[in-house]
Amino acid sequence: MTTQTLSQIEKNISYLSLSEQLWLMERLIQQVRKNTLSRQRDFERDLATMANDPQIQNELKIIEEEFSSSEMNGLENI
Repeated sequence: MTTQTLSQIEKNISYLSLSEQLWLMERLIQQVRKNTLSRQRDFERDLATMANDPQIQNELKIIEEEFSSSEMNGLENI
């Protein structure tokens, strides 16, 4: 959305009554919350999918093996 469009929206909002502005703010907040929750659910779903992916599990095992020697050096607590 362009700055010009946002400026026009802001101008139009100024013509609304206080109760209409409050209603609009509440609707915007609800929409932001809905979008945030949806993105969080999508992220968690994608993370679970990755965790269950055999290729990713194999790659993690390889990485763990590569760094196993550093654990013996006392670096696992860092």
